Amino acid sequence: MSSATLARPAAPTSAPAGRPRRNRAADAWMAVGGLGLGLVCGIQIVTSTGTSGPGGLITELSRWAAMVGTYLSLVVIFLIARVPSFERAVGLDRMISWHRKLGPLALLLVAAHVVLVTVGYAASSATSYLAQTWSFVSTYPWLLPAMAGFVLMLVAGITSWRVARRRMKYETWWVTHLYFYVAIALAYLHQIQLGQPFATHEWATRIWIALYVITFGPLLVFRVASPIVTSLRHNLKVHAVQRESADTISIWISGRNLQTLQAKGGQFFGWRFMTRNDWWQSHPYSLSAAPDKRYLRITVKDLGDQSRSLAALRPGTRVIAEGPYGTFTADNRRTDRVVLIGGGVGITPIRAVLDDIPKHVKVEILFRASRPEGLVLRKELEAIARSRDGIRLRYLVGSRREYPINARTLTHLVPDFAQGDVYTCGPEELIASVREAARVLGMPEDRVHDDSFSFHSPDYYSFETAVPTSSKGASR
Repeated sequence: MSSATLARPAAPTSAPAGRPRRNRAADAWMAVGGLGLGLVCGIQIVTSTGTSGPGGLITELSRWAAMVGTYLSLVVIFLIARVPSFERAVGLDRMISWHRKLGPLALLLVAAHVVLVTVGYAASSATSYLAQTWSFVSTYPWLLPAMAGFVLMLVAGITSWRVARRRMKYETWWVTHLYFYVAIALAYLHQIQLGQPFATHEWATRIWIALYVITFGPLLVFRVASPIVTSLRHNLKVHAVQRESADTISIWISGRNLQTLQAKGGQFFGWRFMTRNDWWQSHPYSLSAAPDKRYLRITVKDLGDQSRSLAALRPGTRVIAEGPYGTFTADNRRTDRVVLIGGGVGITPIRAVLDDIPKHVKVEILFRASRPEGLVLRKELEAIARSRDGIRLRYLVGSRREYPINARTLTHLVPDFAQGDVYTCGPEELIASVREAARVLGMPEDRVHDDSFSFHSPDYYSFETAVPTSSKGASR
């Protein structure tokens, strides 16, 4: 095989060594978050009116649940604001992990507040729980909107669980999570108008208003304004739509000075195509080739939602791109041996990562598909393997029984599997199988890199506990 280069090398020419030193910037951000929580607790202590009378203790506990739950909800939103300095300091994986842990805790505390405050007031007025609930929504100002906000928060939380998520279209799931913002807005009005700490303490009101501004300001700047400005500055437009197979297309996006985006193979953007039907929704798709100064490429499989309409995109369509995001990149490798495992259309970010791997690195590519028609970008991969030494490409076409992904199979296919880095992209089952194999073989966690097809991106609300990944939406 010759050593012709098909794309610019972006990864370092030598394998990274060791773990990074302690990140003081991350520690500083964590300290700020802790100080914020301390400030919220301090406000509650100073403004507390005590626990006397029937239901007094329960009512006080409800107020604590409300204050801490609301603060954690703001932190959850801040985690998806994509503040550049915060993301660089903390890292995407940790952001995802914190997001997943804090989301359900915030929801649980808010729910506890709703239950406890009703029980406490019912005890103090010697009435039933249902009667007190009716009294709240019918006579207390801003409580009916607050109740509506709580219901919206529950919807956002419930639809984030794995079972519910698998039964919905991506667009439906995405819209339900916009409800969380509405819920926070409704809760804000209730909090400021009726919250006990704010009745006679104007300074407490000002501090909480500042917390909301600190949370939603960066969200509007970095998730709304910045992508629009950046996309217009780079003049991002659809250049061409290329059919890869019966159900898969590649979209080429043209622009100017795209190297300043500093995107890498394997990363993803949130793409918003400015057509009548698609302008309102953003879908996360991985780059399927390493970017250059003029073009970005994504490869999308028709899964029956927005991905189907993309085949009809016309050249010249304006594109708004948010990103790049993700750590599924070649420069995170630790060794000079790399195994790339792609499942179906999951080969697309694998293909882009391959562009950025230096020529001296030994590369094994395992392409898993249930049918030959699922071997997307096959010709490109074969061309790269022919043109470059040190690359071996193999297809695993058939059922899971024929090609079980476990430690035994992987070491049979790649005898030195455990001595290198492994990059996996595909369905969650494939990710889990490779991770389990790596664990059995004793591979360090920092040499196992994956990117799964699910909705558990830090951009969205997914209240499940799983291994952090740089993942995207399922509609590739």
